[in-house]
Amino acid sequence: MNKQRRNTLMAIGAVGMGFVAVRFVPTLIPQKLEMEAMSDLQGFRKLNAGKSSAGSFDFFVGLDAEEDRLQKDAKLKADTRVLKNICGALYEGLDLKSGQVPMASFSDYYCPYCRVQTKRLAKLVETKGDEIAVAWHELPLLGENSDLAAKAALAAKRQGTYAAFHRRLMKSAFSVSPEYLSQLVKDLNINESQFLADMASDEVRIELENSAALSRAFAFVGTPALVIGRTVIQGQISDRVIERIVELEREEGWAEQCGYA
Repeated sequence: MNKQRRNTLMAIGAVGMGFVAVRFVPTLIPQKLEMEAMSDLQGFRKLNAGKSSAGSFDFFVGLDAEEDRLQKDAKLKADTRVLKNICGALYEGLDLKSGQVPMASFSDYYCPYCRVQTKRLAKLVETKGDEIAVAWHELPLLGENSDLAAKAALAAKRQGTYAAFHRRLMKSAFSVSPEYLSQLVKDLNINESQFLADMASDEVRIELENSAALSRAFAFVGTPALVIGRTVIQGQISDRVIERIVELEREEGWAEQCGYA
């Protein structure tokens, strides 16, 4: 079985399992939010929540010794970068207004739970934009097609079309390919030569490395994942739980405790 077919089958399998879970497994809403302090990250706490798609893609597979060393060096540098200012890395690019609580969303375009949660988060931003702001992180864990989609979204971001690109990819039929992306670029009036250059750029690579480093810092094992203020959540959760955490973060002064004030 060739690599492309294997990646496609892996993605389809993840989608199938996700559909069953999303369709038939209700999202539990705890009566009390049980938080656990994170010993390695002072000030942060963790809430284990709902369903997620576990990542199993190994970026080191097929690398020779020199490539493997370079990849590991890049990983160490990224870990060092984000740990110097973890809140700044989480919420980079957000221009927070008074009273807003920030969120960092980590998702994979081939993760079915992400499709549900990112759509709901976007609606929350539309209706409660004065209360919350979201920093979107690409965390491709489900194979080479996930990685391709993440790079494409970040390239679109550099032309101011991230939101539209994100919506289209989240609605796509799980067949992201160079040909599909080329057509999507035309549909959205994106400069294709600049788009391709950005996909291969160091800037996009570093942004992906930083998001991956954050995921390691918070011990994410799959997507979706969220950080709301200083509350870390693995898995899909309901709007009601998100709103409860936002309220709690506001009441407890997330900015001061996170060192963001």
